[in-house]
Amino acid sequence: MWHKYRGGVMLRAAPDGTVLREHRDPLQHHDAHHLDDGRILYTALEPLTGAEAASVRGGVPGSEAEDGLVRADTIREVGPDGELLWSWRAAEHLDRDSFPLHEAYAREHWPLINSVTPLRDGNILASLRSVSAVVVISRDTGEILWRSRPGTVSQQHAPTELDDGRLLVFDNGVFRPGHDVPYSRVIEIDRADGAIVWEYHDPAREFFFAPFMGSAQRLPNGNTLVTDSPSGRLFEVTKDGYLCWEYVVPYFAGYAENEVRGLFPSEPNAVFRAYRYTAAQIPWLETTA
Repeated sequence: MWHKYRGGVMLRAAPDGTVLREHRDPLQHHDAHHLDDGRILYTALEPLTGAEAASVRGGVPGSEAEDGLVRADTIREVGPDGELLWSWRAAEHLDRDSFPLHEAYAREHWPLINSVTPLRDGNILASLRSVSAVVVISRDTGEILWRSRPGTVSQQHAPTELDDGRLLVFDNGVFRPGHDVPYSRVIEIDRADGAIVWEYHDPAREFFFAPFMGSAQRLPNGNTLVTDSPSGRLFEVTKDGYLCWEYVVPYFAGYAENEVRGLFPSEPNAVFRAYRYTAAQIPWLETTA
């Protein structure tokens, strides 16, 4: 598992590729959110051993990392100079019984935070993939202020806060309760009562299934841009679920590292995330084209 992520370098670059600022942390993985004032909020890992490792619930028995190790998530925020400004530990703040690993997951990593984002009120929005939960973390105390209802999401990715405070989530659907055929969807959750107030899935549900990665962006016109990551497919849907734009990445390449290539031997066109920008947001593109 440790060799899958290969994280650690977070940087800001100019349009010509010049590195303007860089922060390195070999324990970083999956996500990093760069703030305009130079701060970086990101996910990282720490080792749990002995009783702390054994206290993690769920997962496949005996599937810990070497010597019974369980790697637990942390969240860190650093300043422009790399100084640690704020941190959070799952081992300290996450209740083991309330957030157990899915029974089919290895116990080497808990709870696998694949997305972390600051909310407008200053608190932290995080996606806990291996326990199928989206949570809001108090920046002041570290406690869990809100979580998605159990069963609402399954191995989800990339929750974001909408203008009205609701959450847009790419719900991958791996191990979805009550469904023998997996499918993915994009959902909008009302934090007031945890209810799903909007949902998109393919009319033939099984035709849209991303077992890993994925994201969604709510656009100014009310449409939603969806990244079907493993398929390299980007598409836009209206509020009524009408598919109005689609693009499939035509470039395929194999993974460079032998370990990852062994897991994914084919040449993929996968895309981690995609965002739509207005011309005003990328003026440098016109001047350098």
